[in-house]
Amino acid sequence: MVLKQEQPLVLIIDDQPEQLGAVTALLRAERLRISIATDGRQGYERAQALNPHIILLDVRMPGTDGFAVCRLLKASARTRDIPVIFLSAAITDEERLQGLTQGGVDYVPKPCLPAEVLARIRIHLHLAARTPAPASDLTPATPASHDEVILRAAMRLIGSDLAHVPSLADIAHKVGTHDKRLSAIFRQHLGMTVFAWIRDERLRRARELLADSRMSIQDVADQVGFRNACNLSTAFRDRMGVTPSAFRRTLAVESA
Repeated sequence: MVLKQEQPLVLIIDDQPEQLGAVTALLRAERLRISIATDGRQGYERAQALNPHIILLDVRMPGTDGFAVCRLLKASARTRDIPVIFLSAAITDEERLQGLTQGGVDYVPKPCLPAEVLARIRIHLHLAARTPAPASDLTPATPASHDEVILRAAMRLIGSDLAHVPSLADIAHKVGTHDKRLSAIFRQHLGMTVFAWIRDERLRRARELLADSRMSIQDVADQVGFRNACNLSTAFRDRMGVTPSAFRRTLAVESA
């Protein structure tokens, strides 16, 4: 007996799903399975529970917006490889770039043309099917708690641009939580405040740049978010016991 192959599941996360009526009708006509969530938190939870094949994600939703949902999805081992197509009624170049850098694979403007949405879904389902999972993903891992997912998403967000770190409230909003909870998560899992972790990460990245590049100390300071070379030198000496210049000289002697 040949088992019938299960049709792909499309998760739609949109606070106004009625605007996508024609899209959902066409997807159902094509025998794609559909699940609909009407806010970001519900969408994230359904993605974890259902493990859909692809996600259509509205950008502008109240509360947890589409970008925050995508950060959480990409920070979770269970959902990080699911293709995410963003939907937006007002796509700017900045918004499009932000969506793609957060892990989205495509953007579709609203109002959506149903045939275009279907075509893009087909393309990304095909691409996902042809992309093998990394070897490390073949071994089942212990599922991360939601707090751990938030922690990973926040660390990834901060680390993506150390020179322009948002405020604590903005970081929390961008990963779908509030500042007090985010602070508690950092203390519980890392034993330090958010700002202490940011400082450590800046110094760790500065150490890498000093060792692996010929950037000036001022350029390194700019890259990792210190106000100037003097501030970097003071913080680096306090943590490492040597100045950036002395650190580089030591490396040069050791490699000679």
